[in-house]
Amino acid sequence: MRRPRLTKTRKSVARRFKITANGKVMRNHAGKRHLLRKKDARHRRRLGSEVQIDPSDAKRIKKNLPFGAR
Repeated sequence: MRRPRLTKTRKSVARRFKITANGKVMRNHAGKRHLLRKKDARHRRRLGSEVQIDPSDAKRIKKNLPFGAR
């Protein structure tokens, strides 16, 4: 008899996204790893904040994070 498939968290997705208590999926901005001297301070501050992902992508992200907030 076959065992049921164990649901696992996709660790690559878990490192990139965070699910809030209300169920929104947040991501970090790209472009804050290197070449920061040429970007002005306002730009660097804006890159530091998290932003909500598009709702069309949220379903796929949540499917890969089975133990996140629903």
